[in-house]
Amino acid sequence: VKDILIACVDGLKGFPDAINTAFPETQIQLCIVHMVRNSVKYVPWKDYKAVTADLKLIYQSVTEEEALQALEQFAERWDDKYPQISRSWRTHWENLNTLFNYPQDIRKAIYTTNAIESLNSVIRKAIKKRKLFPTDDAARKVVYLAIQDASKKWTMP
Repeated sequence: VKDILIACVDGLKGFPDAINTAFPETQIQLCIVHMVRNSVKYVPWKDYKAVTADLKLIYQSVTEEEALQALEQFAERWDDKYPQISRSWRTHWENLNTLFNYPQDIRKAIYTTNAIESLNSVIRKAIKKRKLFPTDDAARKVVYLAIQDASKKWTMP
């Protein structure tokens, strides 16, 4: 790998810094799905739908300015009960705002790490079935065939 344009990452601490150390020009996009999941981890069910709907206004905004305004409105509404949510979004904003640099079609592909997590699951399943490989090349072939099979089901978001 010579360069990475965009890296979609979950909330693993230090991952963005590690990527930017090796590839300084890489734009980091934190997985919105992980961010929302972490945000509502301690939100009771009675507020869950309202909080997630207000978070959606942030990450589905058309522009970064709109998103920041939605974040401000979120904070005004929810900071008395859940100040950690808006604080977390502000803390991670430089790695959440990357998607606003791209058109809607690209955003659908980079806002979540679900696609790569799904592919990793397919690869793990293929490897687990065989347990032992006679050669490294045999292992590579199994991984290649698993990816080929998975790619037949892929569609653009």
